[in-house]
Amino acid sequence: MNKKTVKDINLKGKRVLMRVDFNVPMDKGVVTDDKRIRAALPTIQYVLEQGAALIVMSHLGRPKGAGFEAEFSLKPAAEVLGKLLNQPVQIAPDCIGPEVEALAKSLKPGEVLMLENVRFHKEEEKNDPGFAKQLAALGEIYVNDAFGSAHRAHASTEGVAKFLPAVSGFLMEQELEYLGRATLNPARPYIAILGGAKISDKIAVIENLLTKCDKLIIGGGMANTFLAAKGYAMQDSLVEPGAIETAKKIIANAGGKLLLPIDAVIADKFEAEAANKVVDADKVPAGWRIMDIGPQSVVLFSDALKGAKLVVWNGPMGVFEMPKFAEGTFAIAKVLAASGATTVIGGGDSASAVKKAGVAKQMTHVSTGGGASLEFLEGKVLPGVAALNDK
Repeated sequence: MNKKTVKDINLKGKRVLMRVDFNVPMDKGVVTDDKRIRAALPTIQYVLEQGAALIVMSHLGRPKGAGFEAEFSLKPAAEVLGKLLNQPVQIAPDCIGPEVEALAKSLKPGEVLMLENVRFHKEEEKNDPGFAKQLAALGEIYVNDAFGSAHRAHASTEGVAKFLPAVSGFLMEQELEYLGRATLNPARPYIAILGGAKISDKIAVIENLLTKCDKLIIGGGMANTFLAAKGYAMQDSLVEPGAIETAKKIIANAGGKLLLPIDAVIADKFEAEAANKVVDADKVPAGWRIMDIGPQSVVLFSDALKGAKLVVWNGPMGVFEMPKFAEGTFAIAKVLAASGATTVIGGGDSASAVKKAGVAKQMTHVSTGGGASLEFLEGKVLPGVAALNDK
């Protein structure tokens, strides 16, 4: 982590413009999960303790980019932040413009203003320099603590950094430290686990991980495509026909590092209450589909994880949202929790799986960014990180 952080810059008396990831789940204007807001608190509290005024900005959802849309307003997030900080958080009517600028410039040290959703302007996702300059005019120092959006070169994540001193927040710093351990100089044995539905969006990750890790465990829907590449009839299972040739090449080049399921929990329908049974991975009957890894696969994968010093996990082992097909995912989560290894969990479904399994607190690091952590593991440069000032 050779980037400057909030601790490397004098914040006293300054207006700090901070990009956070408050893209939180909402239901009828109520925040249903405040995890991302809480994750930004250490940086927010530090900035305020240093005697700065704070202007917070984020996106939420996918508005059309043609102005205010009530369902995508950040007002409910501002209210939650105010409660967590035990002080008022004012919500601006927009994120740019004379009225917003006046509000920002009138802030006193210790006060907090939240900008309205940056994606109400189409210039945000286009990384328009004029729009970035208008955002930058609100503050004197830029802090990026939104790792979950760091893989996007948008005005609020990358463009603003061209106009202000730019440093990382604590959450960004923590993400880079733990994901960096998996890519730069990993402790060994280093085991990577990949799951989820598709291999097409993870081919680059698989290829990069195979150059770094000692073993790569594959589960979830993406394992079906590898099993199909081995010539097994997958019947009604989710398979990507266009990726079978790629899967064959990966198997051929993996040099024995790749571990695939040897048995599976199958169902006669893609439904929570479908009839289900356990079969060997090469014996899926017609009309059935794979929904989870089976008990023998859990044993095989658990044995491979014994003695690991570092484990990186991205993607569930099965359809864990349905209780009957969650056992494989939860079993692996519990093995990791008890392993003594440094455990780095990719965001998104993996984060939700370790939480559902009740072991999130036993993991070394649970990432807040699904797409960003995947791109980092691919070895890609994240624009939101590259834009920050070097130490």
